[in-house]
This record gives sequence, C-alpha cells and structure tokens, in this order.
Amino acid sequence: MRRGSRSAGPRLQRVDGGIHLHGDWTLAALRPRLMVLRHQLGTHRQNAVWDLSQVSRLDAFGALLLWRTWGGSYPETLIMPPALANSFERISHAPIVEEPRPARLERLLTRIGKGALNIVDNLRGMVELIGHIVDEVCRLPWHPREIPLRETSAAFYKDVVCALPIAALLGFLIGIVLSYLSALQLQNFGAETFLINILGLGVIRELGPVLVSILVAGRSGSAITAQIGVMRVTEEIDALAAMGVSRYQRLILPKVLGLTLGMPLLVAWTSAAAMIGGSFSAWMQLNIDLVSFFERLPAVVPIANIGIGLVKGAVFGLAIALLACHFGMRIKPNTESLSSHTTTSVVASITVVILLDAIFAVLTRTIGVAR
Repeated sequence: MRRGSRSAGPRLQRVDGGIHLHGDWTLAALRPRLMVLRHQLGTHRQNAVWDLSQVSRLDAFGALLLWRTWGGSYPETLIMPPALANSFERISHAPIVEEPRPARLERLLTRIGKGALNIVDNLRGMVELIGHIVDEVCRLPWHPREIPLRETSAAFYKDVVCALPIAALLGFLIGIVLSYLSALQLQNFGAETFLINILGLGVIRELGPVLVSILVAGRSGSAITAQIGVMRVTEEIDALAAMGVSRYQRLILPKVLGLTLGMPLLVAWTSAAAMIGGSFSAWMQLNIDLVSFFERLPAVVPIANIGIGLVKGAVFGLAIALLACHFGMRIKPNTESLSSHTTTSVVASITVVILLDAIFAVLTRTIGVAR
C-alpha cells in the first residue's frame, strides 16, 4: 500500500500478537466502517504492540478514537511515525474545561424565572382554551344538531351521579363531626341553641361547596385529565382532527357543561346530608329533636345562603373542568408526563377552588348574614 494513496480505507490487522493499522484514519474514511472498527479496537488489549507505521493519514477524529481505545494514555509498545505524533499531542494536552457551577442566588433566580414563565404559559393556554369553548358555545345555537347532548349526559352521569354515594357519606360524617365539636364548645357557654346557626351557615354557605369541590377535583378532575392524556398518548385526538371532528366540541365542552351544571346539585345533596348528620348528632348530644332542628333552620339561615352555595358550586365546577381539560391537553406522549400533569391538575384545582372561595367570601360578606 502506498502512503500517498487518498482512497485507502482504514484497516486493522493482528500479526504476531501486534496490532497493525493501515490506510486513512480520518473522519471521512472511518464513517462507513466506524461501528465495525470500534468493535475490533475494543477487543484488543492496550498492552499489545501497536504499529501505526502504515497509517497514511490521521486527523483529530481518528486520533481521538485510538486515544480512547488506549484508555487515555499511550500503550506500552507503540510504533508511530513522528508525523502522526502531533495529532495525539493536541488531544493528550487538551485542557479539561469544567462548566462553572452557578451561584446559589443565580440558581434561585433561574428557578423563579422558570416558574414564572411556566405560570404565564399555563395562563395563556387557559385563555386559549376558554376562547375555543366560548366559540363553540356561540356557534352551537346556529347548528342545533351538533349540540353534544349524549356526551354531556355521559359526563354528567360519570362526574355527578356516580359521585352521589360518596358525597352523601362525606357530608353525613362531616355534619356529625362538626355538630359534635361545636356542641362541646357551646355547652361551656350555655349557647347550645346556636348550634343550628353554626351548622347552617358553615355547611350550606362555606363547607359544603368547598368539600364537594375537593372531592370532585380528586375524583372527576383527575379522571378527566387522565382520559384526555391517554387519548393524546394513543393519538386518538389526532384521529378526531383527521376526521374533521372538533375536540373542543365533542371532548372538552361536554365535560365542562356536565360539571358546571351538575356541581350545584351535588353541593345541595352533600349539604343536605351534612345537615341530617348534624341533626342526629345534636339530637343525641343536646336533646334537640329533629323536627325542631329543621323547623328552626330556615329562620336562622337566610335563603340567600343557599343561592350563594349553589353559585359557588357552579363556579367551582367550571374551574375544575377547565383546569382538568387544560392539563390533559398539555400531556406529552409518555407515561411520566401523564402522571405529573394529572397530579398538577388536582393540586391546581384545589388551590384555585380555595382562592375562589376567598374571593366569594369578600364579595358576599354582607349577603345572607344576620346582623
């Protein structure tokens, strides 16, 4: 083989226990047989005799390939022309550049910035989602055949009707606990008669809507997010788009309508169960009979509190459905994204419900409260 040949491909031979390299060991020449040569180089020992005298050309890539094969140091026996030594010298004396670790303040500011950008991105996505839903709602009256009645009724059944037993049990137990603890304190001041006031205002106005919303966020909100996320992973949503079916009309709008319309009913059901539980506890502990309890309840709890509780339920249901659909649509096609976004959906829904309840408390502080 002539040293001046430019078309000589790289070759590796084992002769008398030594490794002889031939041809051009450059990036262009190594690329077609790179995997094979890497395997062959990996099977030879570093302490063998390495002969590079027949190597016609050697660039930085070829030198780095051999240098890594040798473990970052020259082998014990190496036959190499002086012309090739410069390539190895540049690699062996190359400085190790370590990326400086950012300071603690810089890391903190970076984390805060990423969190703020994430919040802004989620807000933008929520506004976009609300815009699509409003567009569908405004368009459907002109196309009544496209109103998703079956999908809405299915969502209402799964998210509201199926939640009635657990909601009733939760409300009944909460009513018993709240009545029992309140009675223990009221007995110390001889104010047992105010137990009905505390139960009525606390359950109907505040505790009932919040408890139901937390229950629905953990039960139905997570299910909605997971369902939409699985549909994204399995590309069913893309299939709907390919068939010309609007995902907002057939997938998201029914879930939003189902929860928004069903939450007031679920709140009323849970509040009624809580009042029944509280009345039983009051009867057993304070000897307040059930008839007197429910006869006095409308007198001490203004009817406006029922309206406030039902409106809260509708608003909370709308917020939970929007957040669940939003995070479901942001799931990427992998299981890690599915689990993390489902968790984020539940946490965000509960947080937003508490914030909305605080806003309602401020806006309705003079409504339905006896002075």
